Amino acid sequence: MMRNGTNTSFDALKQIDAGVLNVGYAEAGPSDGPVVLLLHGWPYDIYSYVDVAPLLANAGYRVIVPYLRGYGTTTFLSSTTPRNGQQSVVAVDSIALMDALKIEKAILAGFDWGARTANIVAAIFPERCKALVSVSGYLIGSQQAGQVPLPPQAELQWWYQYYFATERGRAGYDKYRHDFAKLIWQLASPQWDFDDATFERSAAAFDNADHVSIVIHNYRWRLGLAEGEPKYDELEQRLAQAPDITVPTITLEGDANGAPHLDASAYARKFSGKYSHRVITGGVGHNLPQEAPQAFAQAVVDVDAY
Repeated sequence: MMRNGTNTSFDALKQIDAGVLNVGYAEAGPSDGPVVLLLHGWPYDIYSYVDVAPLLANAGYRVIVPYLRGYGTTTFLSSTTPRNGQQSVVAVDSIALMDALKIEKAILAGFDWGARTANIVAAIFPERCKALVSVSGYLIGSQQAGQVPLPPQAELQWWYQYYFATERGRAGYDKYRHDFAKLIWQLASPQWDFDDATFERSAAAFDNADHVSIVIHNYRWRLGLAEGEPKYDELEQRLAQAPDITVPTITLEGDANGAPHLDASAYARKFSGKYSHRVITGGVGHNLPQEAPQAFAQAVVDVDAY
């Protein structure tokens, strides 16, 4: 069995032009190994996979861990490109990265924004996705779905989304982005006893010049308060149909996830290929790959064999 690690760094980061971005990414493992693309969420970064990456590399995989747009060393190639955070564009970024790295097909694995992105690639570009590991299941949404009110207790969990809908919220996130992220970490993973050094390694990624713009646009777009780019309209229309995911999939959930999430019974039918769901116990919260790296890496290995 794989063991949990205590790594604090990656090898030197790499940069590559891909689509509208210059993408910063970590890489581990043999260059000719089967590829695994690990996608982080908000407010997290590539360090969510600092222990997963060597586990998979030691198992023979080529592991690619990119900073999403608006994080870390990933930057826009042009100052005129819209700082767009709508769901489809992050998936398009992932395909562009695979193209730039000449990767035809990969296992995609992620949580939070990263899980949603992996879901979209698996649903819309299944020829590029060998298999999928998704924390909290099926996360493809739409602006239409974002208009549906939830019960008050559920709405409370999305407090930051409504805060971000205001200019005060944008200014507050910009001014207190590290404090804000730490609060989300604590709420989303109430039993994870992370230290300051662990947090600060990730928080540095939020100093990206485009970070606030991308985050605010992402959450405002979900509520229909910000428009996306017209060139992604067709893709969003397809996603609004909640397409099934046909590739082999393992979904994961921590037993102490404090972030909004559905029970697996609500989404299991969306995965029409070989599928299983695992609950990871031991007080595991939202940042599952960093809190339970062995279980996450094992899911990647296992889904590869489906």
